[in-house]
Amino acid sequence: MGETVGNLIGLNDEVIHPAATLAVEAHNSPSKQFLVKKIKIRHDYSSVVVLAFSGSMFPDDWFGQPPFGKTKIDTGNFPSLTSLNDGGDAVVNGSFLRRFNGVLDKLSHAKELKEAIEKKRQVVFSGYSSAGPIAILATVYFLENRTLSPRCLTFGSPLLGDRIFGHVLRREGWSDYFTHFVMKYDIIPRIMLSPSSTEQEQILNYFKSKFDRKNINPAPPSGFYLTVVGNASSVASYEACHLMGCRNPSLDIIKSFIELSPYRPSGTYVFCTGNGNLVVVKNPNAVLQILIHCAELGESNTAEVEKRSLDEHSAYLSELKECLGMQAVVSLDGGPATATLNDLGLSPQAMLCLQAAEEFENRRSRNLEKIRNYLEKIEVELEMLRKYKGNAQISRLGYYDSFKLQNEDDDFHANVSRLEIAGIWDEIKEMLKEFELPDDFEKKPEFIEIGKIYRRLVEPLDIANFYRHRKDKETGPYVIGRGARPKRYRFAQRWLEHDENKPFGSRSESCFCAEVEQLGIDIKEKGYLQEIKDRIHQLERNLIAWIGDESLDDDVLLENSTFVKWWRDLPLKCKSESDRIENLIRGKADRL
Repeated sequence: MGETVGNLIGLNDEVIHPAATLAVEAHNSPSKQFLVKKIKIRHDYSSVVVLAFSGSMFPDDWFGQPPFGKTKIDTGNFPSLTSLNDGGDAVVNGSFLRRFNGVLDKLSHAKELKEAIEKKRQVVFSGYSSAGPIAILATVYFLENRTLSPRCLTFGSPLLGDRIFGHVLRREGWSDYFTHFVMKYDIIPRIMLSPSSTEQEQILNYFKSKFDRKNINPAPPSGFYLTVVGNASSVASYEACHLMGCRNPSLDIIKSFIELSPYRPSGTYVFCTGNGNLVVVKNPNAVLQILIHCAELGESNTAEVEKRSLDEHSAYLSELKECLGMQAVVSLDGGPATATLNDLGLSPQAMLCLQAAEEFENRRSRNLEKIRNYLEKIEVELEMLRKYKGNAQISRLGYYDSFKLQNEDDDFHANVSRLEIAGIWDEIKEMLKEFELPDDFEKKPEFIEIGKIYRRLVEPLDIANFYRHRKDKETGPYVIGRGARPKRYRFAQRWLEHDENKPFGSRSESCFCAEVEQLGIDIKEKGYLQEIKDRIHQLERNLIAWIGDESLDDDVLLENSTFVKWWRDLPLKCKSESDRIENLIRGKADRL
């Protein structure tokens, strides 16, 4: 026998079916927020704690504000679920988030969970149907808090989050903690790819009647399948064009008129083919294409497929029992799996989309190597700027002010180096914007470090150039509000702050001179308002802290520097750290 599904997803096979059984039981127990069961593992006598969440088929628990019920994630509970590259916070289904918030307090105090943490037992959060998103959010929540490393198993779960949500899971190295089992035609995993409609309400009301057991054989709805799958196909087509590198402007024009679902797959998907075979897929773009293309009608009868799409949502336990017994498992990420993919009924067009998804990942890897090859060029230019900085210190004018004056030939050469490096970083910025670099790029230590050095060495030159030409008159301040600050610096700063687990905006030492310049301008225009005094006091505190931890170079303390001249002209009543800063200035003078 080859690899089992448990081997491929990193979880003991003995856990999967009991977790599914408990998930179905919990879904049908609305009076309880979750059920807990301890599962004994035979071969090593260990135990796994499975916690399964209850579900709901009420439309309000699925769809909030039309058309897709999306909302920004609460970064208080989920601080990592945000883009480090100016893409904003992750978007999730608001109704599912609300239901998770309703269970969080009881979950955090569950004695079975506390006991599992104390005894270092494996914890699995599971969810069937609408409980799947709750299990996903619970898993992310505990991964964020680092109190335990739970696994998540869902069965027939609707989609929960957008592209940024999935990007963060992969960036943080959490994606492998999530495994989602999906039947070939089950309508529920596709339902969030279509805007809210009466057809969706009919589907949910049908399942509500069925799960309530008040009506054993409720009349199934009809006419919904083409609507849901048709909308889902639009999403797949749009994403396929992106994967294939299509930059046709008409695509964006169409998207501006037709709002597509924001939801995308994340984690590992296990597709049940319907004949005992399982296909394991980790590539999120491939998952999306399979999710939609394997549900296409082809030559099948619409009514038959429509009925099957409802029946399969209730058939996970029987299907999993057969599949886990056969263990006919193929990993799509491990190479060709044509025979098994044929079981999913994928068309030639679908196969091309899968190839595009694979090539997109290969392209991201090639782009990573391309950027790594740029590092040597970046380092050469940075070394030139270090020498320029050293010469500026000798002149007792300082790095920032030497460049701002542009009186020497060396200033011209420094400007060339600044522009050379900016071109490379702008290329990186564009790749990140299009998700054309690996998701963990901004977590790689080599790029965090070079980004930190780049910011501290080069951004002061950008600021000097900005205020030398008084660009603030055209664009507004360099940093205040949206500011004119280039995104390449914002990105690199956020990588460092995230790595150090510090608040966004706290590592702004490379913008020190911009705040000095802007305060000088604002004081002339507005006088010493309280808001300006507060900014002066914050600047003083930042200076002391940044000089102390050496994140800000002490050449800003030179007697002829912009900062020292400006600061000494301030009225004493506007200063809060006068003695300490004077001591720093004198100390710098004594070292020369």
